[in-house]
Amino acid sequence: MADLTTKERQRLPKKDFALPGKGEGKKGAGAGSYPIPDERHGRAALQRVSQFGSSKQKAEVRAAVARKFPEIKQKKGKEK
Repeated sequence: MADLTTKERQRLPKKDFALPGKGEGKKGAGAGSYPIPDERHGRAALQRVSQFGSSKQKAEVRAAVARKFPEIKQKKGKEK
């Protein structure tokens, strides 16, 4: 899947976000909401939240990605 345009991102249902309603913009579908409409975006969400998210956000994103894409193996380890 190609990168999401702003319009495509705004049209995604809440179930396609790891942190629905947490971002800025229409329906909370802006920055910080981690869209996960497909596996590629799910992996990207895990990478981004590991860099920039709080411990709570990391746990929420991991859980959302694991529910939607159980085939994505996640590393278990200590958080910094």
